[in-house]
Amino acid sequence: MTHANLMNNYFDPNSVYTEEDFRCSFRMRRHVFKRLLCDVQQVNPYFQQKRDRAGRPSFSPHQKVTVALQMIAYGSAADSMDETHGVSESTCLDTLQEFCDTIVQLYKDEYLREPNQKDMNRLLRKAEDLGFPGMIGSLDCMHWDWKNCPTGWQ
Repeated sequence: MTHANLMNNYFDPNSVYTEEDFRCSFRMRRHVFKRLLCDVQQVNPYFQQKRDRAGRPSFSPHQKVTVALQMIAYGSAADSMDETHGVSESTCLDTLQEFCDTIVQLYKDEYLREPNQKDMNRLLRKAEDLGFPGMIGSLDCMHWDWKNCPTGWQ
């Protein structure tokens, strides 16, 4: 039933929620989600729907990817997924681990790599345009004068 609700709300052709609603909920466009779903299913059999020991369909790939993304995007606790998606805490944790491992396997060469010189030059230009020349890495603002800095932080 939770799979049917998820499909009806977000993925069916005449879904309840619009593309904008989808983007707000999933923090990505629907076509990006579909590509991600297809990619993880091809690489990891965990994301292919199977039957449980009673012969009923197990959690759908849509449910598994949705649960993993919601835990990552919103910092949702695994035990809170049972109410909204009908997925137990242990299954959520397994799903999150499988999802993260699969994403690293799939995209590490393209997206999860060390920046090259071209990337560094682009980042430096972007930071300079924003008023932070020479900045690479996180900005902790320790070298900036902050007129209204709270007393406890001084």
